[in-house]
Amino acid sequence: MSMAVVGLLAGMALGFAGYFGGFGAFLLVAALGAIGFVAGRFLDGDLEPGEFFRARERDDRRR
Repeated sequence: MSMAVVGLLAGMALGFAGYFGGFGAFLLVAALGAIGFVAGRFLDGDLEPGEFFRARERDDRRR
């Protein structure tokens, strides 16, 4: 399944949630979709748990 189809399905789900459940349902579906996306990427091996907790390294640090 292409990413365009996945985006279409996600948009339709958000649209239905917003129409039938209001703005609160829209936000709930969007948040759960984001959590599911991150969990799926983690289970596929595309993300490491440490990537969320590591400090960003910058070359131009000011002291």
